[in-house]
Amino acid sequence: MSKRRYFGTDGIRGRANNHPMTAEVALRVGLAAGKLFMSGDDRRHLVVIGKDTRLSGYMIEPALVAGFASVGMDVRTFGPLPTPGVAMMTRSMRADLGVMISASHNSFADNGIKLFGPDGYKLSDEMELKIEALMHEDLGQGLADADALGRVKRIDDAQARYVEIAKATFPRKLNLNGLRVAVDCANGAGYRVAPTTLYELGADVFPVGVEPNGLNINAECGSTHPRTLSEAVRRYGADIGIALDGDADRLALCDEKGRVIDGDQIMALIARDWAKRGILTGGGIVATVMSNLGLERVLKADGLTLDRTQVGDRYVMERMREGGFNVGGEQSGHLILSRHATTGDGLIAALQVLAVMVESGKPMSELAAQFEPVPQKLKNVRHSGGAPLADKGVTDAIAAGETRLNGSGRVVVRASGTEPLIRIMAEGDDAKLVDAVVDDIAEAVKAAG
Repeated sequence: MSKRRYFGTDGIRGRANNHPMTAEVALRVGLAAGKLFMSGDDRRHLVVIGKDTRLSGYMIEPALVAGFASVGMDVRTFGPLPTPGVAMMTRSMRADLGVMISASHNSFADNGIKLFGPDGYKLSDEMELKIEALMHEDLGQGLADADALGRVKRIDDAQARYVEIAKATFPRKLNLNGLRVAVDCANGAGYRVAPTTLYELGADVFPVGVEPNGLNINAECGSTHPRTLSEAVRRYGADIGIALDGDADRLALCDEKGRVIDGDQIMALIARDWAKRGILTGGGIVATVMSNLGLERVLKADGLTLDRTQVGDRYVMERMREGGFNVGGEQSGHLILSRHATTGDGLIAALQVLAVMVESGKPMSELAAQFEPVPQKLKNVRHSGGAPLADKGVTDAIAAGETRLNGSGRVVVRASGTEPLIRIMAEGDDAKLVDAVVDDIAEAVKAAG
């Protein structure tokens, strides 16, 4: 596959107003993607655009709009809407393309552009490479005539439509009456829709992270900072805590005691419930190389499989589609339930957990203990560029770590797709050995620069 110059594991991402996250690049994306998705027939073509609450969204969105409109594509903007909501609306509005402006769980200083095809799924590597090729053409090529420019409108009820779609995934015979739910929306795209959905299903809702100001998205809140949710659960005496990230495609949960529950436990809970109800497909679930060995073992005991992919929810979804699976995700809380959505959806995943909670009558602390996690350690080492994973000292350290674990654990070392980090993970039944293996590899990465 050709080297990608702009697209990483999850669209284009970077620091706002620095290459590649500039207005010029956004304009080129609009021009290129517009040309690619308009070729075919002479009907009116449509792109829908959503965003999270970052200040830089006000710069990126108009540049994208200008690019799409200038090649003759009609544009509908949603304003703040979760990433899965944009994917859903792309399909339900029969759009040719969907765009989400977000850097997900990153700080406000970053932003990103994610693209969805007409089926609501993220674009393939092949399509992204075609867009990249078109981005290098002369900006004046392939523009629409003055009378064929795209028309642009704001869709004011996008959030209300998403709320109704989310509510429809909750079993009709159940409700959340009397349940105390703390929800942390990360001052992000879910800040209105998540509390509204939970309230309309009957819950007593205690929202935090619902006052976005353009600069506070993911700031000490949301699924990547679960301590804020944990404190809210204890403060309000909630039965469960739900935390989303900046674009609401990721989920963390807290039980009634304020203890954090990761994506692996949530996947196990949903998969085992769906298997009992006869609605789990594929004979198991899809997760990444980062998911805990304990998840694999508990599923195996139930006669279910765990298919592993490389890190990135797009790769999880590709494997799900290939194998006919309807539950997949990442330990980090990207959970894809393809009965209901074409990409990760934190709110819809939370609703499935709430349904189990209501129907079983069990407290979240009991439901969260699906399996005993195998000791696992993750360390991120920042680097200054280059290819530290190709360094002989690093490859030797990885090989030595695998030898020491001796088949009773795993080592996963990878470069982050969104930041200059090397992510080092090891797991095994001996916690001290796991720590030592990770530390030794980390030292080798630091020495490689």
